[in-house]
Amino acid sequence: MLHITEGSQEFKLLNELWHKEANHIKTPEEFTDFYNRLMNEYDHDYGTMVRAIGAIALAAASMGAHKMGITGFQAGCVMWDFIQNWTYKNNECGLKLIDYDDMLYPQYEYKFEKYIDKHTFTKLRSEAMVKLINNKNYAHPDVVNHWKSIINGKVPFGYKIKED
Repeated sequence: MLHITEGSQEFKLLNELWHKEANHIKTPEEFTDFYNRLMNEYDHDYGTMVRAIGAIALAAASMGAHKMGITGFQAGCVMWDFIQNWTYKNNECGLKLIDYDDMLYPQYEYKFEKYIDKHTFTKLRSEAMVKLINNKNYAHPDVVNHWKSIINGKVPFGYKIKED
C-alpha cells in the first residue's frame, strides 16, 4: 500500500492521472478495477481520500455517459443533480455556480450582476423566518439581526431583486 499525502508532488501527478483515466472508464469491469485500485492500493490522508472519491464519481459518470450517450447539457444536469443530492441536500433557496473564466468575455457580463429573482428572495425570507423561530438562542446576535433584516425585506449583500 502506497502512502500518499495531499501536498506531495507524487500525489499531484497521481491525481491528474486518476482524473484522466476516470474520463475514459467505459465498462463496469474497468470501473470496478479503478475503484479497487484507488480505495485499496493507497494509504490516503484527509485530502487524498476526497480526491480519490471524486475521481471515482467521475469514473461512474463517464461509464454511464459512454453507455447511454449524453449531451453537454445533460452532463450539466448530472453535475447539478450530484451537487444538490450530495453536498446541498438541505438547500432551500437555490444554488449558483460561477465560472470566472467567463469574465474574459464581455458578452457574459450578465452572469456577474448582483440580482436575484423574486422567488429566490421569497424563499430567503421564508427560510430566515424558519431559522429565527427555531433558533433557541443558538445563533450569534449578528446572525439573528441579519435574518430579521431579510424578513423585513432587505435584500442581503448588495443584491437587488430582478424585475421581470
